[in-house]
Amino acid sequence: MTSFSRIPRFPRPEDGLRAVVDRAPQAEAFAASWIERVRPMVVRIYPLRRRIATIAVTVLAASLFVHVMFGANGMVVYKQKRTEYEALRKQNVQVQQENDRYTQQIQGLESDQKAVEKEAREQLGYAKPGEYVYVAPTPAKPAPPANHTAKK
Repeated sequence: MTSFSRIPRFPRPEDGLRAVVDRAPQAEAFAASWIERVRPMVVRIYPLRRRIATIAVTVLAASLFVHVMFGANGMVVYKQKRTEYEALRKQNVQVQQENDRYTQQIQGLESDQKAVEKEAREQLGYAKPGEYVYVAPTPAKPAPPANHTAKK
């Protein structure tokens, strides 16, 4: 079982100011021991501070670049969405033109009796006397292969 007696304990507020003053030398010794442990590392790192800062800024800029280009809302996704938008816009224009044609056809059928008669004759296959109706032949079913090699 681990002993927690080595962990410094901070005074409680109810111990009063005297407890804080009594423990001040221990806190100073603790801070001094940490300073002495960290000082060699700081002495080695301090001359390299410009290089470290340059490397940190470069890593930050590179990570921002990657995020801007390939992130959830990056340029790659933006280009894909832009292409999709243009395709949908063109499709919308085509559907609108088709809708306009149908609207004109409906208006023509509502107002012109000859157009109604022509449309009815075309759909039902009727003809006036002296007219000929041409009916396109239905496509025949393709013949199965004679030697049945296609099934193997």
